[in-house]
Amino acid sequence: MKKVLFVCVGNAARSQMAEAFAKRLGAGKIEAESAGTEPADHLNPTVVEAMREIGYDMSHHHPKLLTIEMAESADRIITMGCGVDASACPAAFLPTEDWGLEDPKGQPIEKVREIRDEIERRVKVLVEEGTGED
Repeated sequence: MKKVLFVCVGNAARSQMAEAFAKRLGAGKIEAESAGTEPADHLNPTVVEAMREIGYDMSHHHPKLLTIEMAESADRIITMGCGVDASACPAAFLPTEDWGLEDPKGQPIEKVREIRDEIERRVKVLVEEGTGED
């Protein structure tokens, strides 16, 4: 089973949503984890609410610091939108693929839902195309 690591700066929104979708949609196909280069103190409450609306309870999730071990154990590293804070972007020092997603921080719930739905769509594609494992 291949391991996918979703990374953003705060690990408080986009990467957490991607990890949650990948764990549910890719169960038995991929292993998923998320982390941040500068983790926030807690998850974005609007993200927690938006995920709860579609049946994901993220109230017990916590931002995690990206470690070398996490990166080295991943078969694929996906960043969520490095243009937001390029100085803290892991793409500067790791081989990554960037999904270029807008940061939900400070956004109204309607916008967070759009970002959530786009993450879900991309994770579905990721799971459908597999991770290169036969």
